[in-house]
Amino acid sequence: MAVGNTTPRQRYREQVRGEIKQAALEQIRAGGIAALSLNAVAKQMGLTGPALYKYFKNRDDLLTELICDAYDGAAAAMRGTAARTVDASPREQLHALGTAYREWAVGAPHLYLLLAGTPSPSCEAPAETVDRARAVLGPLLPVLGRGQCPPGVGELREQMQQWLDETPAVADWVRGCAPDAGVDPAMALAGTVVAWARLHGIVSLEVQGQFSSMGHRAATLLDAEMQALADSMGLPGA
Repeated sequence: MAVGNTTPRQRYREQVRGEIKQAALEQIRAGGIAALSLNAVAKQMGLTGPALYKYFKNRDDLLTELICDAYDGAAAAMRGTAARTVDASPREQLHALGTAYREWAVGAPHLYLLLAGTPSPSCEAPAETVDRARAVLGPLLPVLGRGQCPPGVGELREQMQQWLDETPAVADWVRGCAPDAGVDPAMALAGTVVAWARLHGIVSLEVQGQFSSMGHRAATLLDAEMQALADSMGLPGA
């Protein structure tokens, strides 16, 4: 809602909500998701526990908003890169998008873990988080939809085609992200799933420090994985 259409009370409420979320993120940054405590946030802000609950119903409510914000941040990084590389080849775009996702995650590992981990056993993701997650993946669809079906991916492509046929919302999402007639929607989804799995695997290991005792750089491994995927799908480019 535009500032001009809000009351001072509403603006103050949004300001306090933003400060609560920032304090919560600092707790998560310092001690992980398990460290998040609404009472500690309230104390840090000079509020009482009951006062904080006027802004967020409970810990899971706050976590849900933080997760939504994290998805939005990752999606913005991917969209920005897609816009900057619109004239590049599909192969170059794939490398750029992979790098953008990794750099976002490494730059904000506490936010990445909100998406990749299990924030809370009782925290149920609302429906809008599905759209936000799709927004992160969306820029990959028009790139990978340009590829050919590589060996061993045929069955996955068939499953993606079935998903498209049975789920109009998914078909609409793919068409919205990859409207060009030259894009194969089922291949776009199959390639995106493969790329996502490779990206997630590398980034998760790096964020968790699993590469620290090994002799390679995570960025080099990611480049190799994206290159291998581009080769297998026959993506054009340098």
